[in-house]
Parts: sequence; C-alpha cells; structure tokens
Amino acid sequence: MLKKEKEFYTEEVRFIVGTDEAGRGPLAGPVCAAAVLFPPEFSWEEINDSKQLTMRKRESLYRMIEENALGFGIAMVSAPDIDRLNIYEATKVAMKHAISEIHHPYQLILSDAMPLSDLPAPVVPIIKGDAQCLNIAAASILAKVTRDRYMVQLENLYPMFSFSKHKGYGTKAHLEELAKNGPIEGIHRKSFAPVAHYKDIQLKLF
Repeated sequence: MLKKEKEFYTEEVRFIVGTDEAGRGPLAGPVCAAAVLFPPEFSWEEINDSKQLTMRKRESLYRMIEENALGFGIAMVSAPDIDRLNIYEATKVAMKHAISEIHHPYQLILSDAMPLSDLPAPVVPIIKGDAQCLNIAAASILAKVTRDRYMVQLENLYPMFSFSKHKGYGTKAHLEELAKNGPIEGIHRKSFAPVAHYKDIQLKLF
C-alpha cells in the first residue's frame, strides 16, 4: 500500500493533491498530466505506479479513481507546444492545468519529482513519488490511460504509424516508420533528435 501521504497530513493539511505525467519520452504525441485528490482516509491496494500495471488493470483502476476521488484533472500539451517550450516546461504546464481542474479545497500538492510554482498550495516534489504516494500513483494511471487512448485514436488517422503499439516512443518499429513516411506535422516532436534527423532527410528529398 502506498502511504507516504500520511507523513504530510497535519491539522492544517487535511487534503493533498498528487500529480504525475505520462509521455515525456516519446517522439510523437502530447505529454499528458493528471492530478488526483482522494479523501485522506481512502486506500486501495491495487493502485500502483502505472508502469507496474497491465493495460487492463490500468483501465479498471481509471474508472475506480474517477468514482472515488474528491477531484481530479487531466491535461495534455501538444507536440508543437513541446517543441516551443521544451519537454520539461511543457510537462510543468500540463501538470498545472490538471491541478487547476480540482475544485475541492486542498492544502498541499505532491508531485512526481517535478518542482512547480505559482499554485494555490505548496508543492513538494517526491522522487519516485508514483511508487510511494497514493494520489501520485493514481494520477500516473489517469495520465497513462488518457494518453494511450489518444495514441490509439491517432493510429486511426495515420494508419502508416502503429501508434497503438509503440505509443509514439522511439522503438525500432517507430523509427522504421519515420524513415519510410517522414514525421507527421503537428504530431511528431521536431525538437527531438530522431525526428529532426528524419525531417532533415525529408527536406533534402524535395
């Protein structure tokens, strides 16, 4: 059971938001962040870092989190905005937007190792927070499921890329697709080196 939040509860700190992201590393698609606020007494043994769960388990937990959270938010920042801001700053923007969707009062925010400022409550970055904090782990699940669903939809629009399988990460299959088709405008992250490489090749052909 993930219990680290309990270290932060006091008479003044009664409600804690957790936030995490999915999709910082891929070559394509948005970065997605989520924020979750559970009641302080809430616990659920199956909630864990999203990377440790199967797709089916994440999907079932997604519904449970929605039903039991006092508040949650989900936000995405697009590939063009990632290129404009850089992935680190884009992740911060996504997290802040996700947190802004929580309207229940809270006194503290715990993030998965991401420093954040200009928010209604203090922020404590927790290294590997998704493996220690219930609210952060739940946020990681919402972010991962939302982004994965989005990438599946992208494959319907761009069937030459198997986004439903590699989710935009730089796998061998994705690199082969990039070499064959070139990057998709507005979908691939031009500031990421492998995409920039194939973009340069594509430009030299025309």
